[in-house]
Amino acid sequence: MKIVVIEDHTLIRDMLMVVCRQAVAGAKVVGAGDAASGLALCQKERPDLVFLDLALPDRDGLELLGDLFAACPECKVIALSGYTDEFTLHRALHSKVHGFVDKNEQPLEVLSTAIKTVMSGQRYFSSVAQRVRASLRNDPAAFDKLLSEWEQQLLGLLGRGLSNEEIAKKEGLSAVTIRNHRCRIMAKLGIHSTPELINYAAEKGFTRGVRSVRP
Repeated sequence: MKIVVIEDHTLIRDMLMVVCRQAVAGAKVVGAGDAASGLALCQKERPDLVFLDLALPDRDGLELLGDLFAACPECKVIALSGYTDEFTLHRALHSKVHGFVDKNEQPLEVLSTAIKTVMSGQRYFSSVAQRVRASLRNDPAAFDKLLSEWEQQLLGLLGRGLSNEEIAKKEGLSAVTIRNHRCRIMAKLGIHSTPELINYAAEKGFTRGVRSVRP
């Protein structure tokens, strides 16, 4: 069995690699510190399992998934994140990852359970992810029920305090288009001021790892 660990923090990466070797006897375990070298390693090794940090220095982890699966279509991917905000977990839960482990509260033993669960064909999500999933499911005012995917991405830029003109220039859209979407998002969320919108976006995790929003 081959395992690739893509994690930019050296100490965490080394610990993960040790745990993987202990959990899977005889496994070949190699690591990378960023998305580019991690993808190259997957193209070379064609691993059975990939541990993927979502906050890599050169690329958003979830946006790397397409290239990872192109390099090794049969591999399983377990996402790792130190962030457990609602938007990060929402993205992970609705992606093609086979598992999610938060790096804050979980003991190392959880990794062994995650590996066994995922390699048996099931999905594994840590207790924090399960709680957030239940919270979003049970909240009629949750952002995933009120906002389209595009509006969720746009909220990341609005939450950074950028003006309509700044976002329009960045995304190649008109300021009027951005203004209209801003108003629509605020109305859907029941928010009445820009400071309130910024606070909401930060609290829910929308401003972390902002990506291009142009549809």
